[in-house]
Amino acid sequence: MIEIFHKETGAVLSRLEVPALAGADLRYLALAGADLRGQDLSGAKLAFSDLTGADLRDACLQGANLLNANLAGADLRGADLAGARMGSEDPARAAQLNGADLSEAKLAGADLRKAGARRARLNAANLDGADLRGIDFSGADLAQVNARKALFIRANLSQANLESADLRDSHLNDANLAKANLRGADLSSRHDDGFSVINLANLEDADLTGANLRNISAQQANLRNANLTGVDFNGAVLGGAILHHANVTDADFTAVELASVTMEFANFSRARNAVVPAYKKNLR
Repeated sequence: MIEIFHKETGAVLSRLEVPALAGADLRYLALAGADLRGQDLSGAKLAFSDLTGADLRDACLQGANLLNANLAGADLRGADLAGARMGSEDPARAAQLNGADLSEAKLAGADLRKAGARRARLNAANLDGADLRGIDFSGADLAQVNARKALFIRANLSQANLESADLRDSHLNDANLAKANLRGADLSSRHDDGFSVINLANLEDADLTGANLRNISAQQANLRNANLTGVDFNGAVLGGAILHHANVTDADFTAVELASVTMEFANFSRARNAVVPAYKKNLR
């Protein structure tokens, strides 16, 4: 028999007739505030479980099924969730991680489609290859996150902190990054012929100071009022992008075609290597 205790009161939350938690059927359990620090829950079935406020620091949840699980406010610092299943095309079935702390957690290859992760903390977490399509990361802290080859398509990252994030070869098509902090973020590629994609993304009022966007595909992206100071756009594809009132001071536009870019009231006189078509008007 295995007993699971409350992290503060020590009260027994559950008694399980299982030899180990790894691979165990733990569905529908009431484990709010549980002490599961360092536990091996790899492959466990935790669907529909209440893990709000649970302590899962350094726990192993590799390949665990967390569909419909409530992890709001849970402490998952350093936890291994590689390949875990938390997402679904039906948002009602996706896990809830609102306000959870996943700092330095391992989420490589995890499925987080349409999960709720508002105001979650993921500082220096590993999201390489994770499926984050449609996730709600609004207001989340993803500073210094590693999310190479991750799918952020249609993700909500409004007002999220992505400072110094490694997003190389990632896909953020149609993502909402309004007012997000992307200072020093890397959205280039690890390969000479590779690229990241932010087509149709909304980056209005976002701060991309010093970001690396070399060779990025940003077609029809909304960069209205964005701070693009010092951004490296070398070789980027910006067809149909909107840079209305954007700050492009010291931004490098080497080999960037600007013919179809909306540039009104952006001060391209302070940009570097920008070849501005003569017919463009209302530039500062």
